[in-house]
Amino acid sequence: MVRFTREEIVGRLRAVRAADGVLFDAFCGSGITAKMAARGGADMVTTHILAFFRMQGLSSMAGYLPIGDANAITLEIGERYLANVVPDCPVMAGILCGDPTRDMRRFVHTLAEGGFDGIMNCPTVALIDGQYRKDLEETGLGYGHEIDILGYASSQGIFTKAFCTTPDEALAMAEAGVDNIIVHFGNSSGGSIGSATVMQLDGMVERTAAICDALEGRFLDALITVHGGSIEAPEDFAALLHRVPRLDGYIGGSSAERFPIEDSVPKAAEAFKAVRRS
Repeated sequence: MVRFTREEIVGRLRAVRAADGVLFDAFCGSGITAKMAARGGADMVTTHILAFFRMQGLSSMAGYLPIGDANAITLEIGERYLANVVPDCPVMAGILCGDPTRDMRRFVHTLAEGGFDGIMNCPTVALIDGQYRKDLEETGLGYGHEIDILGYASSQGIFTKAFCTTPDEALAMAEAGVDNIIVHFGNSSGGSIGSATVMQLDGMVERTAAICDALEGRFLDALITVHGGSIEAPEDFAALLHRVPRLDGYIGGSSAERFPIEDSVPKAAEAFKAVRRS
């Protein structure tokens, strides 16, 4: 069973909002980054195949290619390495909801039994467009599966959050009972393997405001966070928050684990290499 109920998690997150704080959710591909993120005050930690590849020194976008079992990898990381090292912080699973090789409703319970406290749709077809997206939708592998599985998890008392890129996606997820709507800006920039072409501040403001406006009339209690794009540092998120103050928080991937590692590990190696015998 989950360690934290949906009500407990939502209560904790709303308390942060009520205290005029911001939420921080860390996407972690290893136990040590999850442990340190929780120590630093992260409100929750989340793992998925994208974070796993990122912590192998690869682009997180590898998680969108057929080179690993996304759901098996997520289950193993959380069950064996995350839940045990962050006992006081909710641990979330990012899953491929449209996995045609599994009974995904049953898998929701497998995740809960494995120590996960919530689930989300990562990888998500929301980031896919063009003919490929049409093919996925027309062959039964579309975004509707993500709405269905997160809605089912919510009905089972499990905390849910959803990547969304449009007002329609956000409304569908909110109507399904999803607790946390995540405005996704696409892959992140920065560091050694970030994208060179990403959504900039004005585009992020436009997308976020559109989704907030869509939710405002009917889902006033929805927790709204953001992820990706050109947000690389706290000041980048602060700039977005200044323009869209309805936001509740930020989800860091590369900014939560890759950038700190890329910055600190070379410095440690350089410092040891600088030691001289006399």
